[in-house]
Amino acid sequence: MKTTKFIAVFMLFASISIINSFGQEPNTNKKSKTETKISYVCSMHPDIKGKNGDKCSKCGMALSEKKKQIYTCTMHPDVMSNKLGKCSKCGMDLIEKKTKM
Repeated sequence: MKTTKFIAVFMLFASISIINSFGQEPNTNKKSKTETKISYVCSMHPDIKGKNGDKCSKCGMALSEKKKQIYTCTMHPDVMSNKLGKCSKCGMDLIEKKTKM
């Protein structure tokens, strides 16, 4: 008897939640991954950040898209990082990897 009541209550809640989900519109406020990863900075003042179309509060220049920097060791080019630091193999300072154009 208790099992029958439990199953009936469970089915009722499941039916209500399924019916309610059909009437809702999809959430369109979510940003795509590409939109959230792009950041804009001032080329003269990298500490000033903003969104596309903003201007630097110090010099008034338009903010440009921040390029992703990769740092590597001169002795061990296989060691790479996205921030400055030391090589994990020899302890030398990492330098910015030059990209070919």
